[in-house]
This record gives sequence, C-alpha cells and structure tokens, in this order.
Amino acid sequence: MSLARVQFFSVSLDGFATGEGLSHDAPFGHAGERLHEWMFGTQWGRRMMGGTGGTRGVDDAFLRLHALGVGAEIMGAGKFGYPGWHEDPEWKGWWGADPPFHTPVFVLTHHTRPSIEMQGGTTFHFVDASPAEALQAARAAADGKDVRLGGGATTIRQFLTAGLVDHMHIVVVPILLGRGVRLWDGLEGLERDYEVEATASPFGVTHVTFNRAGA
Repeated sequence: MSLARVQFFSVSLDGFATGEGLSHDAPFGHAGERLHEWMFGTQWGRRMMGGTGGTRGVDDAFLRLHALGVGAEIMGAGKFGYPGWHEDPEWKGWWGADPPFHTPVFVLTHHTRPSIEMQGGTTFHFVDASPAEALQAARAAADGKDVRLGGGATTIRQFLTAGLVDHMHIVVVPILLGRGVRLWDGLEGLERDYEVEATASPFGVTHVTFNRAGA
C-alpha cells in the first residue's frame, strides 16, 4: 500500500508551525518567512522560486524528496487559503497558475466547491471528509504512489491522532514564536510508534524523521 507521508514540515523550537494573525497578506501570521528561510538558499528552493544556483547540502537533499514517488496530496483549508477564502469565488490558492504539486490535491474543508484544474497536472478537489476518508480518496487518485500530507499543523495532527501517518519529516527551526498553531499538542508518546532519527544542518535547522516500524 502507498505511504502517507509528511515532507519538510517546519516548526519552531517551541513547536509552532505557523504564527498568529494569519491573513491574505500574512499567510504565516507574525512568523513571516522565518520558518522557511532555511530552504531559500538551496538549489531546490531557488529553482522552485524561478531562480538559479543555491547550495547542495543536507537541506537540499531532503527537499528533493518532496515529489519523489508522490501521486496525490492532502491539505487543510488553512494551507489552501487565508481566513475567509471560501467567500472569494476567484481564489485558487497561493501558488499561481502552475502550483508546485503536479498531482490531484484534496483540500479538507467544510466549504466545498467544484474542483479546480490548474496547469502542470494539479487539480484541487474540495472535500468535507474525515482523515481516513480523505486518505482513501487520495490513495485511489495516487494510483499506487504515496500520498503527501501537506499541512497545516492542525491537519497533520488529525492524521497523527488517527494513526494514519507512515513517514514524517519535521524541520526544527531555531526560532521561538511564542504563539500561533502548534503541531505536537495532544500527541504525548507519539515517538513510541516510530523509529526516529535526527540530522543537523549547517544552516542551523534539525531534520527529524519519523518512520513507522514496518511501513
């Protein structure tokens, strides 16, 4: 069976995956881009932003696993849009006409709407479903490939609580946010279900991988 996996999901030292005060102009609230600066200097990160050059170290190596073997994505409504996006019929996400997913994407929301087909193979499907139901639909669309759980923190926490995550790559960024949305709340003892490894990066972040035993 295909794996349900989280790729390079960034959290602060105090466990926050986004800041407070999210809006159309501040998709990560008061955190700004601080949780993701580590990726901007890599070759993968620069190419994603339309640039050239960049480093080829451990950070870049982890980033290159983003699309490898992935056939579908699941994301929460908070990743797809700003608070109130469902009231804007023209909103098609943060990523422009050619989003970086290139697969079917299942957006978990109580405000369903018709699917949106974008350039590059991305089609957004808006579903009001439980984690298990969404994963079943995404696996069917992935045609044997893995399903990426794209976030945000609340969505990933729901899948972890349901025992549905096979592989998870968390990037611990050396900043303190103090407020926002935390990833780990209510997940005490989670590490007992996984083989956990940590890899330090010269940039200052720590890559922590969780692999379910036998997955």
